[in-house]
Amino acid sequence: MSTYAYLGPSGTFTESALKNIITGEDHMVPYANVTAALNAVRHGQAEYALVPIENSVEGVVARTLDELVTGEPLEIVAETTLPVSFSLMVLPEKTGHEIGRIATHPHAESQCRAYIAQNYPNSEIIATASTAAAAEGLKDGNWDAAIAAKIAASKFGLTIIAENIGDNEYAVTRFVLVRKPGPVPPVTGFDRTSLVAYIDIDHAGALLEILTEFAKNDVNLSFIQSRPSGRELGHYHFIIDVEGHQEDSSIERSISGLRKICDDIRLLGSYPRDQK
Repeated sequence: MSTYAYLGPSGTFTESALKNIITGEDHMVPYANVTAALNAVRHGQAEYALVPIENSVEGVVARTLDELVTGEPLEIVAETTLPVSFSLMVLPEKTGHEIGRIATHPHAESQCRAYIAQNYPNSEIIATASTAAAAEGLKDGNWDAAIAAKIAASKFGLTIIAENIGDNEYAVTRFVLVRKPGPVPPVTGFDRTSLVAYIDIDHAGALLEILTEFAKNDVNLSFIQSRPSGRELGHYHFIIDVEGHQEDSSIERSISGLRKICDDIRLLGSYPRDQK
C-alpha cells in the first residue's frame, strides 16, 4: 500500500487520472495546489504525487514545471493522459435561476471560452485553484455555477445543466507521477526522459547549442519550454522531454554534451510513455 498525493479537492481531473494508476489498497490524499502535493512527497507525507503538467489545448501547467525545476529534487516515474470534458453545474435548488458568476480553474475557462461567450457573455468568471474547488464552493453561495468535471457533480450533489461544453472535443491533459529520487525505472523501449538545462545567462545561439546536442545524436525532442529562473532578466532554463531512456547511449552522449555548455543539468526522470 502506498500513499498518493494529488491536486484536489476530491472531484478533480487529477483524481480521475490517479484512479487509473493506483490499486485498491493505495491511499489517495487531496492537496489544495500543485506545490502542496509535491511538498507532501518532499516532506515524507506521501510516497508519490500526481500532478498535471500539460494540456493539449491550453499548453503547459507552469506551476508544475517551476516546482519540478527548483527546490529538493523529485523524479518522474510514470505519466498518464486523460481526455477532459467539462460540465456546467449548479446547486439543485438553483436550476433555472440566472447565472451571474461562474467559477472554474483558469485552464478550464480558457477551454470553454466559446461556450461562455455564446451562452453567458455577461457573466463574471471567478478563478479557483481547481475545477473541483469551484464545484465544492457553490454551497457557500459566492458564485452561481461552476465549470468542472462530471465527477464533481456527483461528489458534491450538484445538477449538471450543460455537458461537453469545451471548445475542443479532443482535449487531453497529461499528468506525471513523481517521487523522491530512487532506482531509475528499467528501459522499456518506449520511454521518455525529462530534464532541465540551466544556462548561466541568455546569449545568441543558446537554444541552438542545446538543440544541436540532441540533433547530432539523433535524439527526438517531444517537448521544450523555457522558463525564467527568477534570478534576474536574462536568466532562463529549458525543460525538455526527449524520446528514449537516460541509459540509451544516444541520450547519454547528449547529456554529456549539454554538461559542457550549460550551467547545470537536472534529470527529472526516465519513464514509460503513456501509449493510450
